[in-house]
Amino acid sequence: MIVESSPARTRELVREHRRGGQHIAVVPTMGALHAGHVSLIEAAREECDCVVATIFVNPTQFAPGEDFEKYPRTLEDDLARCEAAGADLVFTPQTSAMYADDAQTTVVVSELTKVLEGAHRPSHFDGVTTVVAKLFHITEPDRAYFGQKDFQQQLIIRQMVGDLDFGLQIVTCPIIREPDGLAMSSRNRYLSASQRRQSLALHQALTRADELAREGASAGDIQQEMRQILGTAPGVKPDYAVVVDATTLLEPAGDQKTVVALVAARVGDTRLIDNQILQLR
Repeated sequence: MIVESSPARTRELVREHRRGGQHIAVVPTMGALHAGHVSLIEAAREECDCVVATIFVNPTQFAPGEDFEKYPRTLEDDLARCEAAGADLVFTPQTSAMYADDAQTTVVVSELTKVLEGAHRPSHFDGVTTVVAKLFHITEPDRAYFGQKDFQQQLIIRQMVGDLDFGLQIVTCPIIREPDGLAMSSRNRYLSASQRRQSLALHQALTRADELAREGASAGDIQQEMRQILGTAPGVKPDYAVVVDATTLLEPAGDQKTVVALVAARVGDTRLIDNQILQLR
């Protein structure tokens, strides 16, 4: 496995693989890797010839007062996980290599970024789409792998890729959970033991949503039940709990069958998100 911090050298290494007729995969991450990230690299390994993982804590997707400075940076462990999962190349740029002092360009997806995470974290997705666009240009992949846990993010990136004709496939992989159901997240390590128990309310709300969908409940009734569960859970401060169209993130049509339940909440100082695809009867 090669570890490279230079964008130009990374691009050349990838092109060497492409000249050999290989299909390229990229797995963009901010490091602090866990089993969810590993599952993305393993999926890419199964489907492509050359797997590139990127590790970059992107400052432009953190709003003032968010956790950029304390975001976990565990590069040595991350590299070991990448190698064990089958990555061929890991791109680990410095901020100065990704953002010139005189940079003026931002990639903006206009509508999908206005709701849910976008409403609670203004400018967050502009930072995400800009850095992901840059990573795509540097690594020139055929496929890019993202986790379902960041459901809105992968939807926005799909929109960007289609709008700007990137010519690559976005692959969304299932959420990887702890044995008790908590969605794996790099931020879980912020939780104390008691907060860790309280955070299970997110999964409980989604599990109940899935049960209600199977029983034939409406999207509105499911949403109301989720809000009740999160709103009464000790130590949990919900930001939202919604059931929406899985493509537009808007209120589902009356005859719509496939929807997504999305939740976000703070447990202590830690903000967590989760989701569940639902099939309405």
